[in-house]
Amino acid sequence: MDIDSLVQRINELARKHKETGLTKEETEERAKLREQYLQNVRRNFKAQLESIEWVEDQKDR
Repeated sequence: MDIDSLVQRINELARKHKETGLTKEETEERAKLREQYLQNVRRNFKAQLESIEWVEDQKDR
């Protein structure tokens, strides 16, 4: 599932939760989708941090 459809489904479940409540299956789905989203954010953040090059390190070369 791509990130846009993942966020869209999480938002749909959030709206439904506020309006009418969720079934047990929907609550479990929401938890799984949230975890997938957080894993994606963590992976992207880690990749960004690993791609940083310090300017000080380049001066020493």
